Amino acid sequence: MQKVDGIGGLFFRAHDPAGLAAWYEQHLGINPVPTSAEGTPWTQNAGATVFAPFPADTEYFGASDQAFMINFRVSDLDAMIVQLKGQGVQIASREDMDGVGRFARIHDPEGNPIELWEPVA
Repeated sequence: MQKVDGIGGLFFRAHDPAGLAAWYEQHLGINPVPTSAEGTPWTQNAGATVFAPFPADTEYFGASDQAFMINFRVSDLDAMIVQLKGQGVQIASREDMDGVGRFARIHDPEGNPIELWEPVA
């Protein structure tokens, strides 16, 4: 059976696509989509990727009208939190899960939930 190699992109609607792309670049280091062959797309480090459909009535994402949540792996959650707080980004919640890792929740300027995950080493 053929299998996909990984996620090639994440596409979603935004009220201010350029502004939101700039926010992700400034706060999370994600390069915006290149506009020429010379541009460099964001490249993620190898690691676990969870693909998990949730029930339609889940409260895990926050607002009931949120259809998705992005989860980014990080290597040092504490350092990321310090960096984000220094940039004025509010940390909505933190959680530790035995055997899984540590999590922090933030939201982008359009209210989309973002989960930061430091996997167990």
